[in-house]
Amino acid sequence: MISIKSLLLETETAISKELRYHIENNIPVSKNIFRHGSAKFFEVINEAKTLCRSGKYYNENDTDMLQTDLGEFGLYNGERVPLDLPFVNEAEYQGREVELGKPKRGGSKKFYVFVKDPSSGNIRKVAFGAKDGGGSLAVKFKDPERRKAFADRHNCKDKTDRTSPGYWSCRLPRYAKTLGLGDNMNTYW
Repeated sequence: MISIKSLLLETETAISKELRYHIENNIPVSKNIFRHGSAKFFEVINEAKTLCRSGKYYNENDTDMLQTDLGEFGLYNGERVPLDLPFVNEAEYQGREVELGKPKRGGSKKFYVFVKDPSSGNIRKVAFGAKDGGGSLAVKFKDPERRKAFADRHNCKDKTDRTSPGYWSCRLPRYAKTLGLGDNMNTYW
């Protein structure tokens, strides 16, 4: 079987830098690096679907996913909704309604987030950041050198477990605005 690198990167096919990143790092689009349900998430999937239909993209890990309606939208009760994309926005944690996948300030560490544990199906609270709120420790993701050092030190590119503090620490810049840390940055540290 031809590898996706040789299939796309050695041809004249124009591909986005986002899909190229997936290919060069052997990341199937089914493990999309962009936030679940974001515009970039759908763009990468739709680009891969288009290239797959023309025979220019193949990854055995994406075969089933690229045959679905993921990336397409429909109307439900007058609202535009994504097809084949499971969303769980709210869940119950210790008897109260919580929002999943949205980091917040506070708790036993500087930040926390509620996630659904895929192995058990239970809702978990993941605390991350400095202990006791960090006191005077500032989050310094605006400095490119510090951001790179953090990503290298914490091996951010390999963090995929949403139930781990490291996953959320590495993606903190994506939620900067809602956490009062400045503008969002769609990047790792």
